Amino acid sequence: MSKETNINQKLFDLQQEIGTISKDASNPFYKSKYFDINSLIKQLQPLLKKHRLLLLQPIEEDIVFSKLICIDGTGGVISGLKLPEINDPQKLGSCITYYRRYTLSSLLGLQAEDDDANAASGIIAKQEKLPWLNANTPAHSRAIEHMKNGGDIKAIEAKYQVSTKMRNELENAAKL
Repeated sequence: MSKETNINQKLFDLQQEIGTISKDASNPFYKSKYFDINSLIKQLQPLLKKHRLLLLQPIEEDIVFSKLICIDGTGGVISGLKLPEINDPQKLGSCITYYRRYTLSSLLGLQAEDDDANAASGIIAKQEKLPWLNANTPAHSRAIEHMKNGGDIKAIEAKYQVSTKMRNELENAAKL
């Protein structure tokens, strides 16, 4: 590739080779696959090197950026998202990870499923395909036993839709 190749040509050439990128991480709660940011960058590194593009993902003034810079000095492209005001470090970390992946995916035109956006925004999606956990059923008895034995409510919610009232009942059963 000529050193005079501009950033648009390099990005176009890079996009033609990205077909090997895979969604290799699973979110069992949302039953979805997504690009793990570290795995995504690892898969991209050889292509970025080949096309002489530098990837930077700084956080500047509460904005998460993905920057692809042509190391030949022929330009670059930037995508950024402003972080919401979050005081919980774990939620902020989840949001930063999501924004890093989202801005990079946007720059490269990658298709990605929303995985931890729900965690970053604090929204829990209902699993409409799952059956409801109803009182006085064998499943209900197993759920109570699961909780009494130190089980996690998330394991139940992975199999059933759980109402707030039922969730409270199960959490109280765990305390007995």
